[in-house]
Amino acid sequence: MEHQAQLDATDLLCPEPVMMLHVEMRKLAAKEVLKVIATDPSTTRDIPKFCQFLGHKLIRQDQEGEIYYYWIEKKEG
Repeated sequence: MEHQAQLDATDLLCPEPVMMLHVEMRKLAAKEVLKVIATDPSTTRDIPKFCQFLGHKLIRQDQEGEIYYYWIEKKEG
């Protein structure tokens, strides 16, 4: 899936992936997509909640073995 930026949060544990995600989302323009790669299973709960709370759109969420992938579109405005 197309994305404009990528965050590698592998080997990081909660709350680090979400803290880094927050920083990376601020760098993007509205409607740009950030791909997140993580290994912490808690991201399956934390990243969707992060998106819902801040209004970003979780476009896609995948898992391959113990690696989790997320594509998040930055909200407008």
